[in-house]
Amino acid sequence: MGTSSNGAYTAKLTDGPLEGKTIRTDFAETGEPRPRLEIPAGSGAKRYVYSRSGGVEFASDSGDSDRPTAVDYRFIEAVFD
Repeated sequence: MGTSSNGAYTAKLTDGPLEGKTIRTDFAETGEPRPRLEIPAGSGAKRYVYSRSGGVEFASDSGDSDRPTAVDYRFIEAVFD
């Protein structure tokens, strides 16, 4: 989850095993925040699935004010490979 030509934003994980953490992630191909995130756990055999929730923040000094700088995500499930 690096930076692409679509830009990036901060995903705020509001509950679950990663509650309180933030990650930087790319916008989807459409330019919108991703509806779902799959975050690998440290072991590599497990992923945490988070879904976009209602919280969105915009920076007042951002040159692209139509795009959020931070979006809230809620925990859905842990997936084991």
